[in-house]
Amino acid sequence: MHSDIIDLRSFYSTTLGRLAERSITMALSSIWAVVPNERLVGLGYTLPWLERFGTDAERVFAFMPATQGAVVWPATGPTATALVFDEELPLVDASIDRMLLVHSLEHAENPRETLNEIWRVLSPAGRVVIVVPNRRGVWARFEHTPFGSGRPFSRGQLTELLREANFTPAAWSDALFFPPSRRRFMMQFHNVLERAGRRFWPIFSGVIVVEAQKRLYQGVPVVQRASRRVFVPVFSPHGATRLGRISPTGNATSPIRR
Repeated sequence: MHSDIIDLRSFYSTTLGRLAERSITMALSSIWAVVPNERLVGLGYTLPWLERFGTDAERVFAFMPATQGAVVWPATGPTATALVFDEELPLVDASIDRMLLVHSLEHAENPRETLNEIWRVLSPAGRVVIVVPNRRGVWARFEHTPFGSGRPFSRGQLTELLREANFTPAAWSDALFFPPSRRRFMMQFHNVLERAGRRFWPIFSGVIVVEAQKRLYQGVPVVQRASRRVFVPVFSPHGATRLGRISPTGNATSPIRR
């Protein structure tokens, strides 16, 4: 089930949450291509990153699952937040250029249906950027952070899921290499641990970040038949019956066989 919106907001207001936000921002920056005047939608809890990466967008919306709850965003101006059901987004076909998923896919009731719905609303050149807990990472094993709830993924599982939904993974990144400790002396070394983790233990990152391209065409496998019936035209004289022909002597003969 989804993390509650109050718990998510409280976590990202702590020192550990701000460090986690900074680490994920660095991972997103390495794969985030700037697209001027794009239409951007965040699904899940994406407010810290929409404020950073949505400055050049034509319009930005923050969709939050109904089971998670929602907060008013932004603080000034018209509200751009909406409660949604992730398998029935309130958007028309091909209306969005990019979607960002954080604290979303790991809580989805049916991740494949969620990705199918995202495929529907993305434009032909649309992209989806997904942040999910790494099943090999330490963060997925502690419940005092939002990454310790829901369904963690490996790269292989995420790749298979994306391909089943007609997406092609294009770029990968990782984040949260420092341990999810709330002790102050451990958090003081988060920069050192983050750099060391990227170099020495990249497969044990706390989260996996992937950007996938919408795929418009796909070959459908067809089962080959073991045998095929072939009809060969055979001359049949006028007046021949279905069971046989009448010979000049008046006796019936057997049908023609090949």
